[in-house]
Amino acid sequence: MHANPSRLQVVTGTHQDWPLHDVAASRAAEHAALARQTHAGELMARAGLAVARLGLALAPHARRTLVFAGPGNNGGDGFVAARHLNAAGHRVVLVRCATSTWPADAQQGLDQALAAGLQLETLNPERHQPHKNDLVVDALLGIGSTRAPEGDMAAAINTINAGDGHVLAVDLPSGLNADTGALWGAMAVRAADTLSLLTLKPGAFTGAGRDHAGSVWLDRLGVNDLGAASACLGGAPNTAVRNHATHKGSYGDVAVVGGAKGMTGAAVLAARAALAAGAGRVYCCLLDVEAPAREAAQPELMFRQHVWRQAPTQLGRQTVVCGCGAGQPSPEVLAPLLAHAARLVLDADALNAVAADAALAAALQNRSGRQACTIITPHPLEAARLLGTDAAQVQRHRLKAAQQLADLFRCTVVLKGSGTVVASAAQTPHINSTGNAALATAGTGDVLAGWLGGLWSAQPNLPAQTAAAQACWRHGQAADRFALSHPNAPLRASQLIETMLATGDV
Repeated sequence: MHANPSRLQVVTGTHQDWPLHDVAASRAAEHAALARQTHAGELMARAGLAVARLGLALAPHARRTLVFAGPGNNGGDGFVAARHLNAAGHRVVLVRCATSTWPADAQQGLDQALAAGLQLETLNPERHQPHKNDLVVDALLGIGSTRAPEGDMAAAINTINAGDGHVLAVDLPSGLNADTGALWGAMAVRAADTLSLLTLKPGAFTGAGRDHAGSVWLDRLGVNDLGAASACLGGAPNTAVRNHATHKGSYGDVAVVGGAKGMTGAAVLAARAALAAGAGRVYCCLLDVEAPAREAAQPELMFRQHVWRQAPTQLGRQTVVCGCGAGQPSPEVLAPLLAHAARLVLDADALNAVAADAALAAALQNRSGRQACTIITPHPLEAARLLGTDAAQVQRHRLKAAQQLADLFRCTVVLKGSGTVVASAAQTPHINSTGNAALATAGTGDVLAGWLGGLWSAQPNLPAQTAAAQACWRHGQAADRFALSHPNAPLRASQLIETMLATGDV
């Protein structure tokens, strides 16, 4: 294989920031790169070679390589890759899906593959079933999808997913929405690896994208000017260094308000997380006034009642986390916090209360005008209630939903889920790069809210979006660390706090 100016980079697990470009931005970058190429098919030649090189690295001993080629330039990348893989000694089977004509560059790639001795076969699910020692290249659709796969395309995706070969998706798993991470229909290719070409697409990192894209790689194809990013994939935060000449008052006070009858554990978990994240003092204000005012496992916590009745000046010095296990917090509780807390993290039941009460919603919106900072941490259903829609709609448009909430309430939004989205008004949205299904247990969201409150208290000058992104990264990284020694096991919320401490210095 001849040299080219491409440089392959692994993205998954690198813990650095990466710019993400949606379909419109990616198309613009592609058109600009095509206008600069010195000869026809140059960009596709680089792309196909990059696919072949990664395929050889991932499956050097593959007995057979199946290249499923679709109707557009994604198929053309597959034709070029097939030719290089064939030249490298792979037994390549080139499978055509749903077309007999291609764009000019793709047709050129096909002509070169045929001239090299390859044959173009019509899809036969039985004959083209991938086996364990096969490399499978998904060059069906990439970012060209605009609707649910059907016909031969659907049959090809089903064939790929029914086999057990090593699947490498070209640019994006076919059937996945590049912008949102949702499936266009009922199916999408499940890849072990995805080679993103020219730009990284947001959909590979949120929603269903993480399950379908596998490990993501990037080859910019020698192009450096890609235009403005649509979003950012967040990396590891910088570790804050504590000065020697400080004391507990230097790291602020956190008040956790929540824990209605039968749900006090949620507030206690949040308070413990706030303390672990670095807050100087943490007050736990349980709404169940009959609950024991102590936590034997965490004697450092201080239990106080009716924190919201404090003088406005005192609330104005605190970071308040409200909503964890709060049941149905009343306006009596929420209104003073919305009016006076310096930094406010609203989670769970507090968000449901805001969604149901126009006055509370207006009070949340008005905080930004007083330079008071707010972070809300909804899961999809809570976000749907705030937006007046349903959770499925939120999941289909995670980045859009998070940005709508940020604009509506003039705050920072942490839309939880696979590929948590952090959005603020007039800022580039951020997708968290860490975390896994080990977090799918009761209380892990309370831990995130509490940790965020503690981090923000200890570092009050952090912009809200930065604090939220850092907390999400540490939260997810703890789950990733846990999964290394406990694959497919759930992570208990109390255990999560200690694991978060172990991921790095506070």
